[in-house]
Amino acid sequence: NFEMTLPKYDMAVGLNKGHKTTKIEGTAKKRQSRRKGTVTKKSRFVRDLVREVTGFAPYERRIQELLRISKDKRALKFCKKRLGTHIRAKRKREEQSQILQKMRKAAAK
Repeated sequence: NFEMTLPKYDMAVGLNKGHKTTKIEGTAKKRQSRRKGTVTKKSRFVRDLVREVTGFAPYERRIQELLRISKDKRALKFCKKRLGTHIRAKRKREEQSQILQKMRKAAAK
């Protein structure tokens, strides 16, 4: 039989191809690619500070205005026109509505 003569390791093709290695424990969790994109305390603080100093862009103020008069769909369409994609637009609209809620809470106090 042909299969019997072949060794079970160092194959050039197939599922078990390549040089056999041993995996190092616990490295997968420490990889930088795993935590890339997560917001740290420092970056959150910096973003909040920049937002506080610079305020909102004109298009963001327009979005807030549309949300105030409860034109959510129009706000989404406007966001999509400015930002390019539907997902980014939804995220921006949600962000602006959260900011409006915070403003309302602050005004109520």
